Amino acid sequence: MIGPHPSGGYILDELVVGMVAEKHVPVTEERIRRFAEASDDFNPVHMDEAFASKTAYRGRVAHGLLSASFGSAVVGTILPGAGAIYLGQTLAFHKPVRIGDVVVARVTVSTIDEVGARVTLRCEGFVGDDLIMDGEATVRVPRRRRAPKA
Repeated sequence: MIGPHPSGGYILDELVVGMVAEKHVPVTEERIRRFAEASDDFNPVHMDEAFASKTAYRGRVAHGLLSASFGSAVVGTILPGAGAIYLGQTLAFHKPVRIGDVVVARVTVSTIDEVGARVTLRCEGFVGDDLIMDGEATVRVPRRRRAPKA
């Protein structure tokens, strides 16, 4: 398991297949409300317990893309970190996430394209031992660090 690079981001030459980083994020009422406001997704399955209790989920669930955004946080702040640019992402959702859950977003370097300065990342989300989502991200990574401005 790695932490953030001291500079804020790893460059292409510092990445190795198999590197892993993760972030633990609690899912709260406030986080769901703020995500709904940011995304304009007020689906009652996320916002209204009375409505959600009558669905197959038998209660409110967090937005799938809220949980997916925790993986984006790993990519943007830890692995590869600052300077990484998302080019694409696949996602599959397997289990619902509820208020009070802690999502562990895990990102693993799976391939490195040195010519294109791109990496493929395996992205997974867990609540406890349960895989709640997974997919693959393609990210452009800087080849070198910019010199600090004087």
